[in-house]
Amino acid sequence: MATRAPVPPFTREAAIRKVRAAEDAWNGQDPAWVALAYTEDSRWRNRDAFIRGRTEIVRFLTDKWRREGTYRLIKELWAFEDNRIAVRFAYEWQDAAGLWWRSYGNENWEFDAAGLMAVRHASINDVSIREEERLFRWEGPVRPADHPGLTELGL
Repeated sequence: MATRAPVPPFTREAAIRKVRAAEDAWNGQDPAWVALAYTEDSRWRNRDAFIRGRTEIVRFLTDKWRREGTYRLIKELWAFEDNRIAVRFAYEWQDAAGLWWRSYGNENWEFDAAGLMAVRHASINDVSIREEERLFRWEGPVRPADHPGLTELGL
C-alpha cells in the first residue's frame, strides 16, 4: 500500500505540510501526479461535479487546467482533527477569452491511514478581476516560500 506522508493523526505542523504539498502538486498541473495523492476509490464533490476514483480525477483535472490558463493557487490550513483537514484557498486563472478570474473556496478533506485522501468536498466561487488586480505573480509552478499567503494578502 502506498503511503503519502504525513499520515494521520495530524499535528498542526503535519497538517500545514499536507496543505502545502497539495498546493504545490496542484500548481504543478500534472493530473496523473496529483491523482496519486488520492485513494483508488476517492470520492469528490467539486462544485456541482461528483467524481469517483483516480481515473475520473485525472479526467477532471485535465479538463480543468485546459480551461484555466496561467493557474496559480494558494491554500491555507483552516482547521484539522485526527484524519481530517479543512482548508480555504484562492486561485487566479485566465480564460480562453483572456479574462482573469479569482476563485475562492473551502475544502474538507478526509484521509485514510496511509495519508491518501479518501474524501474531498470543495465549494468554489468565481469573481472576475482585472489583470492589474492579480496578486499571485510568481514564476514556475511552485509558490516561493517568501510569497505571501492568503492571510497576508488580505484574502
